[in-house]
Amino acid sequence: MLELAPAAQAGLYGTAFSGDTFNTAWYARHALPSEWSIDYLTGAGDDAVSERMLGFMTDSGIGVGHVVRVPGRTVGLYMIELQDGERTFIYWRGESAARRLADDTDALDRALAGADVIYFSGITLGILATAARARLLAAVGAARAAGSVVVFDPNLRPRLWPDTETMCAAITEAAAHCDIALPSHDDEAAYFGDADVAATAARYGRDGAGLVVVKNGAGEILVRQDGVIHRFTPPKVEAIVDTTAAGDSFNAAFLAAHLTGAPLGDAVAAGAALAGRVIGGRGALVDLG
Repeated sequence: MLELAPAAQAGLYGTAFSGDTFNTAWYARHALPSEWSIDYLTGAGDDAVSERMLGFMTDSGIGVGHVVRVPGRTVGLYMIELQDGERTFIYWRGESAARRLADDTDALDRALAGADVIYFSGITLGILATAARARLLAAVGAARAAGSVVVFDPNLRPRLWPDTETMCAAITEAAAHCDIALPSHDDEAAYFGDADVAATAARYGRDGAGLVVVKNGAGEILVRQDGVIHRFTPPKVEAIVDTTAAGDSFNAAFLAAHLTGAPLGDAVAAGAALAGRVIGGRGALVDLG
């Protein structure tokens, strides 16, 4: 999506490209060894903004060979509003080409075929029509059966859904297709009624995820791996400027470390460290130096 983020000078906004799964892909590109390739599946229009977005992805080292081109459409747009470092979003998604990313079953299967890791989110599901969502989950399930590791961040956004019941049912269905789940406890407690982080982890474990990492803001991170519980305390962050992409960046660094063989505690620490750096800057994608 095209992002409008508050600039240092009050009343001004800067532009960038971001979005939850893309943020994770972008940060993962920085965290993974160069021999790993990262491709992004989305939709793009035939306008100048879409071309700029694809150019930015390519320049960032992210493959765009499976991006669906949709004539007459464009990219989504969102604006960040900040209050004491906490963000809220205003979205314009009506003409977003990304809503069409799962229209062609054959193209979808080709995009996922042979992938070592497939990553998607609840926002991915929420922007799709019911039939397209079913096509995506079927393709993910087939790729998983063929050997892909499937990672799912529920990233609950009720405004994308007709009602809470539909959202929760779709999230639960998606969880049954994943090997690694990366939920955020605050969201899960609000819409699934989880009493604590352990309850969130247990529910995703019951749904089928062998590894569940429950993010909890500045609180304790709980990991459930093959039924065994591990607890980690993240480092304190002194200066919070903008919490946009905190979870997305955590996911990227955690997965990069975990997938390349780091011990569980080291992977969690990598995720927390990167998220701490990201919330010290403005916008979703911050300069990592």
